[in-house]
Amino acid sequence: MATEDIEIEKQQEYAADNIQVLEGLEAVRKRPAMYIGDISGRGLHHLVYEVVDNSIDEALAGYARNIEVTILENNGIKVVDDGRGIPVDMHEKMHKPALEVVLTVLHAGGKFDKGSYKVSGGLHGVGVSCVNALSDYLRAEIHRDGKIHMQEYAFGKPTSELKVIGETDHTGTTIIFHPDGSIFTETVYDYETLANRLRDLAYLNAGISLTLTDMRELDENGNPRSDRFFSEEGLKEFVKYIDQGKEPLIEDIIDLRTEKNGVPVEVAMTYNTSFNENIYSYVNNINTIEGGTHLTGFRRGLTSTLKKYAEDNHLLDKLKIELSKEDFRDGLTAVVSVKVAEPQFEGQTKTKLGNNDVGGVVQSAISEALRYYLEEHPKQAKAIVDKVILAAQARHAAYNARMKVQRKSPLSGAGLPGKLADCKSRDAESCELFLVEGDSAGGSAKQGRNPNFQAILPLRGKILNVEKAMDHKVYESEEIVNIFKALGVTIGTEEDSKEANISKLRYHKIIIMTDADVDGAHIATLLMTFFFRRIRPIIDNGYLYIATPPLYKCSVKGKKNFYEYAWNDQQVQRFVDVHCNGDRSKFVLQRYKGLGEMNPEQLWETTMDPENRMLKQVSLIDAADADHTFSVLMGEEVAPRREFIEAHATYANIDA
Repeated sequence: MATEDIEIEKQQEYAADNIQVLEGLEAVRKRPAMYIGDISGRGLHHLVYEVVDNSIDEALAGYARNIEVTILENNGIKVVDDGRGIPVDMHEKMHKPALEVVLTVLHAGGKFDKGSYKVSGGLHGVGVSCVNALSDYLRAEIHRDGKIHMQEYAFGKPTSELKVIGETDHTGTTIIFHPDGSIFTETVYDYETLANRLRDLAYLNAGISLTLTDMRELDENGNPRSDRFFSEEGLKEFVKYIDQGKEPLIEDIIDLRTEKNGVPVEVAMTYNTSFNENIYSYVNNINTIEGGTHLTGFRRGLTSTLKKYAEDNHLLDKLKIELSKEDFRDGLTAVVSVKVAEPQFEGQTKTKLGNNDVGGVVQSAISEALRYYLEEHPKQAKAIVDKVILAAQARHAAYNARMKVQRKSPLSGAGLPGKLADCKSRDAESCELFLVEGDSAGGSAKQGRNPNFQAILPLRGKILNVEKAMDHKVYESEEIVNIFKALGVTIGTEEDSKEANISKLRYHKIIIMTDADVDGAHIATLLMTFFFRRIRPIIDNGYLYIATPPLYKCSVKGKKNFYEYAWNDQQVQRFVDVHCNGDRSKFVLQRYKGLGEMNPEQLWETTMDPENRMLKQVSLIDAADADHTFSVLMGEEVAPRREFIEAHATYANIDA
């Protein structure tokens, strides 16, 4: 958000008196998941977000413009900003430096004092102290009042006194930390995950520069990998990024920046020719994945304004069916961002905004801006209304197609697809469904599986690309209908609903099992696109997985029944070095080009046996970035797809 667009109240004084203490830090190390979500990769990266959010708060208050994040060689993290610097004077109530209070006391921070920050993100004061508690080392360097102040910590406790280590001519905060490996199950930072978050923050806060550098990855000249994220236009550029692979319906991106009742509101939106709704909402830079009052207000304002415009201009006179509120959002891409002084979060993941007043503010803002745009751009307005009409007609056709699919209940044995080899158990939590590429591999999987809890559904060829298909075409696809039936999923029992209902889901592990080649990867991508676009709750609940069959079988000449499977060339080389003493003449290598080349026993022991297999869980960390990726890979535009593949391909897999 540009400072010239929204006035952020500045307070010149920011000292120890502004730091208010709410409670202690004792429980964080005992129950870390309560504070950062989990102790796997998601929680590991959340530590970085919390430190960065503090720097963003300084930027929102108008005191910082540059934030630098560095992944260190030992998988530690360094975050530097040019804000005012955390106060270092003595805290009157706690009788210790304010810096130490911020880093060692839960719910201690300037954001609880309304004079220091008008709005803030993060976990509202929990953040940096939690990072300290969950790190085996943390160093804070504060540039303030012409001096560099430094203090070190371990496991949440200070290991040195706060001391002055030099002089400085600028202000800012540097936090260096290393996550505690005894707490986290994953301790290696992923560059792309951090880059996605910093990219979002740059779009959400126009004019702020964020830099990511990886000291673990150096090029041939010894330079580390690095990216700078900066946006002049904010959410307008965010929408362009999300829609990169889609064909635009209108060339414009409708851009709104305003403030009503003390609530800054930013909205950017456009329409494309796809059949998906993509709205991403944020409160104080927090992605409200469960929506809330601001999202409800946006949808109401959009629907009522578009409908009134269409009626006033007689654009719906020939329409024979009733419009649904969902019709107005077909092909819509939008980002909604609000800044709220005291946000009230609710929902399962505490990412649903509950402030009732915000809904009316956003509805009023979008209604006013959209009404003005439609009146000033009649050609684009007609294109949008025509898209709404097309969506209504497609919805009606899709409803009829769905009813044909669902006339036989998936729970009555007759409703299950004939190709499904079901399992004996009816306990969804313990049941697994393998979606297998091809009838040949499907036959091997049926013979090799454990029939008590493993079901097999062979798929013939490549399923429909739902990224490009209209709704009724999806429900006319035999392979997709078979998946719906096998899973026990229903799609919108009402005509105006596309929502997937997974309350009767028959398996809590849905495993995509394809060949380890280009075609197999394409089929897996088509299936992931299907789940992301049509049954997103399966991904959100962690039910979708990718099987990883081996690429090779390694053995030694003359040694019967002695072999190892390998998933990459490094494992092959290690087998040669260990078991053949480096001799290529004693070594026998079998390359699996497809699942059908394995007999049932081999498929079971490598890819299906829960004791030995490697499954990759499909998770959603950044929905906006996932939407962008699926649009680029599976959409109409060729150039963005080529650029994506060239940027992300790490090897060429060429089969004879």
